[in-house]
Amino acid sequence: MEAKDITNNQELLDSIVKDINDEQSESIIDKINEVHPSDTANLLESLPPEERMVLWDMIPSEREGEILSQMHTEARSSLIETMDETRLLAAAETMNDSKLAQVLQELPEDLSDSIVQSLEDDHRNRVETILSYDENTAGRIMSPEVLSVRQNVTLKVVQRWLHQHKNIPLYTDFLMVVDNENHYLGKLPLGDIIIGEPESKVSDVMQTNGDLLYTHSTLDEITKLFQRRDLISVAVLNNENQLMGRITVDDALKLISQQADASVMNSAGLKKEEDLFAPVVPSAKRRGFWLGINLVTVFLAAWVIGQFQEVLDKFVALAVLMPIVASMGGIAGSQTLTLVIRGLALQQIAGSNIRWLTIKEIMVGGLNGLLWAIIVAIVSFLWFQNSGIAYILAVAMLINLLAASLSGVIIPLILNRMGIDPALSGAVVLTTVTDIIGFLSFLGLATLFLL
Repeated sequence: MEAKDITNNQELLDSIVKDINDEQSESIIDKINEVHPSDTANLLESLPPEERMVLWDMIPSEREGEILSQMHTEARSSLIETMDETRLLAAAETMNDSKLAQVLQELPEDLSDSIVQSLEDDHRNRVETILSYDENTAGRIMSPEVLSVRQNVTLKVVQRWLHQHKNIPLYTDFLMVVDNENHYLGKLPLGDIIIGEPESKVSDVMQTNGDLLYTHSTLDEITKLFQRRDLISVAVLNNENQLMGRITVDDALKLISQQADASVMNSAGLKKEEDLFAPVVPSAKRRGFWLGINLVTVFLAAWVIGQFQEVLDKFVALAVLMPIVASMGGIAGSQTLTLVIRGLALQQIAGSNIRWLTIKEIMVGGLNGLLWAIIVAIVSFLWFQNSGIAYILAVAMLINLLAASLSGVIIPLILNRMGIDPALSGAVVLTTVTDIIGFLSFLGLATLFLL
């Protein structure tokens, strides 16, 4: 049955939940059979644990493998824990090689070994080959489904050979050209096979240059290659330049999406695979650590404020205006921080351009600082009729925006050098810096000139 295109997942989700509550199992099965496995995976991830298990038990066994392979790690693990070994073995048989390798990593070693041994020989050999590569490399996500030909045959022979195939792997835009030892020589575009002279040899029309990946290529290298080039597929070679598989555009798009998700989740101190409907206690534990870190930074900023109790008691206006300086610094710093983290991710920042970037961001911070310092000074003077406070607010604003711009460049570079993900902890550090400098400059200047 052809899968329907689901354009409104919320409507389908509400409908499924209603059917679960009404115990309309036949209606649920009909709806699940009409949607793509990726939509079913998304539905399962959108349900609380009890309803998720009800829906999972209604999934046809022949679809379980593909649905599991489409799910995020934590949600998938919650389902796998409920499956007996026989059911899990059946699901594994229907998974593609790279997805199965990923799932096997999440299982206990004895169960993982049992599943591998139960696979057919060809399937087992491909999975074991993938598992032999380091995690987060091209070898782990490549597809071994590659059509390859020899360079000394004619296009007519290639055409006749292709006609013998019932189907060809998805996203096949080239045939790979290899020698007798499977060493990669080049690639043969499908278009040349169709419109080329039948008697021409592959060696006459094949492309010997082009982009390549290796089994040890990192995920970042993969995504950056596909982002820079208009590619459908790329050959993956081992250290001996033998053809091992290929990475396709759908694999690259998934990686790009996962990296974007990870960046968003990391910025909040969360795991990229966190299950939205995970149990309360594990979720609380994960988030509690970063709440604790933030609490420490808040107390540090509060301690700085406490050092200026005398001037705050005398000038109430300072307490009213104080958050403005810190907030503006935080926003300015986060803008710079975001740009620098993006530059690091795209490998656009190197030793040769850091100085120029730092000076540029300081100048941007200074220009914005002057503009907004004048504006807040005017507003504060009209509000409190105190020129001294207006001047101090303006100077503190300028100081903090300059410091924020500098910090937005330096903090992610230092964290990156230390091997710490700037997206995970950069915002926490930056907020602490801008709060402290903002309060210190504003209240310190007020203490010097108003008391």
